[in-house]
Amino acid sequence: MGRRKRFDEDDDGRVIARMDVDGMPWHDPRAPEPGEGAGEGSGDAADRREPVKLTPAESRAYAWGALKAALAVAAVFALVFFLFLLFCSKVWFA
Repeated sequence: MGRRKRFDEDDDGRVIARMDVDGMPWHDPRAPEPGEGAGEGSGDAADRREPVKLTPAESRAYAWGALKAALAVAAVFALVFFLFLLFCSKVWFA
C-alpha cells in the first residue's frame, strides 16, 4: 500500500521561504532554486492589487470607529470592575 498524496486546496505550490538548507538531513539537491517554481509567474491580477488609498475623511472615520470600539471595551471592563468592587464591599466583606 503506497502513500497517498495529500491534497491541500489552499496550497498553490508557490514557495514563500525555502527551508531546504545545505547540510541538513532533509536537503534535496534536486529542489528548484527560488524563482524557478511553477507557480512563481502565474499569479493573477488579484495577487498584485494596489493598497486602497483612503481620503483624509475616510481615515478619520476609520480612526474614530476604532476609538469608539476601544472605548466601548474599556467601559465594559470598568463597569465589571466597579460591580466587582461593589459586590466585595457590600456582600462579600460585610
